[in-house]
Amino acid sequence: MSIGNPVHRIDGKLKVTGSANYAADFSVGTPLYAELVTSTVGLGRVTSIDDSAARAVPGVRAVYSHANPLPVDAADFFGAGGRAQQSWRPFESADVRFNGEIVGLVVADTLIGAREAARSMRVQYEEQDPAAVFGASGLEPEDLPDRGLSMGDIEQAMEASSQRVEETYTTYANTHNAMELFSTTAQWAGDELTVYVPSQWVEGFAAGIAEELGIDAARVRVVSPYVGGGFGGKGSLFTWTAMVAAAARDQGRPVKLYVTREQGFTTASYRAETEQDFRLGATADGRFTGFEHQGREISSRADTYVVNGGENTARMYHADAVRTGVTCIHADRQTPGFMRAPPEAPYFFALESGVDELAWKLSMDPVELRRINDIDAEPVNGVPFTSRSLMECYDAAAERFGWSDYEQTVGARTEGDWLVGWGCATATYPTQMGPCAVRIHFDATGQARVWVASHDVGTGAYTVIAQATALALGIPVDSVKVELGDSRLPPGTIAGGSISTASNVSAIEMAVAQIHDRMGTTAETMDPTAAFEAFGQRAIEEYAEWIPPAASRQQAKTLYNGKVAIVGGAEEDYTAFAFGAQFAEVRVHKYTREIRVPRLIGAFAAGRIMNEQTARSQYLGGMIWGIGHALLEKTEVDPRNGKIVNANIAEYLVPTNADVQELEAILVPETDTKVNPAGVKGIGEIGIVGTAAAIANAVYHATGTRVRHTPIHVEDLLPQA
Repeated sequence: MSIGNPVHRIDGKLKVTGSANYAADFSVGTPLYAELVTSTVGLGRVTSIDDSAARAVPGVRAVYSHANPLPVDAADFFGAGGRAQQSWRPFESADVRFNGEIVGLVVADTLIGAREAARSMRVQYEEQDPAAVFGASGLEPEDLPDRGLSMGDIEQAMEASSQRVEETYTTYANTHNAMELFSTTAQWAGDELTVYVPSQWVEGFAAGIAEELGIDAARVRVVSPYVGGGFGGKGSLFTWTAMVAAAARDQGRPVKLYVTREQGFTTASYRAETEQDFRLGATADGRFTGFEHQGREISSRADTYVVNGGENTARMYHADAVRTGVTCIHADRQTPGFMRAPPEAPYFFALESGVDELAWKLSMDPVELRRINDIDAEPVNGVPFTSRSLMECYDAAAERFGWSDYEQTVGARTEGDWLVGWGCATATYPTQMGPCAVRIHFDATGQARVWVASHDVGTGAYTVIAQATALALGIPVDSVKVELGDSRLPPGTIAGGSISTASNVSAIEMAVAQIHDRMGTTAETMDPTAAFEAFGQRAIEEYAEWIPPAASRQQAKTLYNGKVAIVGGAEEDYTAFAFGAQFAEVRVHKYTREIRVPRLIGAFAAGRIMNEQTARSQYLGGMIWGIGHALLEKTEVDPRNGKIVNANIAEYLVPTNADVQELEAILVPETDTKVNPAGVKGIGEIGIVGTAAAIANAVYHATGTRVRHTPIHVEDLLPQA
């Protein structure tokens, strides 16, 4: 295993000096400005729209609504193999299907004018009572029997257990609040359309926009060279993007739309709330017998979207019998979508809380209980892991944390008025990959250029791609220029599912191998001047199309039609996951029940690490978000009307410097020669997994109160009346 040099981000100076162009930064001549009008009711029907005051605002060019719609067709939902965030499109009808749905679009000469006009719109509704949260009357459950796993006799296995846990765990909704707001800028040049939009999938966005506008995809270019935080929220086509392009075509001018922070809560995707019924049994010596994990997840009326984390929790430990399942609960909400570790963040909260509960019932060290149930092959189908360094992660983190001093007694540690608790949990994420193409140009001056329609969502992709190219060619990193985030480049993968580095590096190494084959060179002996003199040319260019071994040729064709083909995780021949272990110390005030996390230490094994610095940043960022998942983040939906009551960054709480104290990520060496040619596993999402459970387990250790939901609040720890 190699851990790549901690090269500073090659785009760092551009970003800190404000020179990096994000989607909203591009100049497009003299644009018009658009502003969304969103519903103020959670369910019902628009009965009238009075836009006279809006049209009277100086500079207003147009007001669009269901009564005056733009020509935009529906696109297929991402979860059904399409590209769109949800099946519903704005202005399809007068129906209002959830709070904050787009009911109007104003276009004006200035941003101030557009916003003033939007605020002047008078929309009347026939309001109905929505069913927007768990427990509401009128929810529609949809069982998904084909999404479950089953192995062995679960009831017999549970009966054979000496101790068991049978509990329900709940995670609440979370909303994307990346630093970069959502936006769209659309500009036509004749029949050619260029769209600047923050995107984790420029190929898919281009194809989806073309589909919605009814034009050839070759006429659409999507540009997104830098993304100010994606995390899944910019991975599927927004409902407003094609609409803005249609408005630009209608007005004969470029149009810019800036989506406000509040509007982003209801017009974009989010992490849906879950309810999870969990059962785990074990023999007296700690061997797991039966494992059952049943999830219920909120979605919209239009789309069946579930993350179904039981598919992964079932593969973590030994079990004699396994049963998982998921039910989609259709509600009066917008369609949810990806958010960092979509299945694992909520479902591993239940799994790792349940394992800790069982450890207490067995009077067994939680780390040792996991060691007893460690495996070489996943239990459902018996497929071996490409590598599994889970216990090496536990050992590294436990030593650093000082876990040898752990005492399994509630309230055993105190410091003044603070109760001190320790907890641990497993982190994991499947290693996934997708087809990827890349073009590399290399010349006699020793300079290389790399083109791929991949993305830098803040993870350091420019740097890692440059490093991989430099290492494979045998030249310095500063001799490599990288171009990303443009749908006109060779098609890359979506920046989601932690697939980018493994896919990009595999394609790069293939292209560079072709260069070496043609030139008769190697990285170790590369001397550009001599090599090109012997080659007889001044430059060479190679195009490579890498297809993961588990992908079919048909799946590879998705590269060229803007669709996604992701393989990995639990496959036929191997099961591929990255692993980690999280250890948390919490302090709970005896009297106020304030919760603090003074220490959080994680250890992670993810195969070959391309850049130590960017990898550690990814882990730490995920762990910080995990603190928020455990203690702070919650999208508050009013059950009476379906409105989000904290749709702003002041009341939607996220971790700040005051919430993060000692934080450490340990990189555990791991070599994996089976996972892919580059030996790389994804690292972008694993850092958040298990953090909430480790904190919840530490809260129990400190207080004796077992909280089975996130986020954990002060009131959860107060004495019950």
